[in-house]
Amino acid sequence: MDALPSFYDDLDGFRAEGWRRLAEGVANRHSPFHTPALATVDAAGRPRLRTVVLRAVEAGEGSLRFHCDRRSDKAREVAQSGRAALHVYDGQTKLQLRLEGHARPHHDDAVADAAWAGALAMSRVCYGIEPAPGTALATGDAYALPGEDPEARLGRENFCAVVLTAERIDLLYLDRRGHRRAVFSCEGEGWDGTWVAP
Repeated sequence: MDALPSFYDDLDGFRAEGWRRLAEGVANRHSPFHTPALATVDAAGRPRLRTVVLRAVEAGEGSLRFHCDRRSDKAREVAQSGRAALHVYDGQTKLQLRLEGHARPHHDDAVADAAWAGALAMSRVCYGIEPAPGTALATGDAYALPGEDPEARLGRENFCAVVLTAERIDLLYLDRRGHRRAVFSCEGEGWDGTWVAP
């Protein structure tokens, strides 16, 4: 029988494992934590869900960053509500993470500039697409992308770095010997956590 993970009965260890896995997702494109699902709510109150690429994690600050086109629905929804949630499930390790918090878009500031400078040329190209994301097309290929010039700023005006600061994290670990689920909330300086029924 497999050994239980070290966080199985360790509340603080469980939270640390969640942040460790998120940080790993930034560096490892093969990790399920690299591409979490982002949930927002549109202006009519309808839930919206899509995949994003995790670009940075600051466990000490309780924040993470992803990028999007500022012309996209997700950018508008984040700007309007200031709220978002992420969901990741790793079927191999049987670990689910749900994170909710305050989301702030960055367009023309130091956060956006640093994120743009750190982006690969092949990623920057996506922000130069014409027409804007979500625009109806006559045919599937009726859009244009700029070339991959590493010095190009084409698309910078459409680039948005979103920083999501966690206020609640729900972790679930599945095991036939007994599941473990914990919910953590951050109010003020630190995290409070409790075990909950899975």
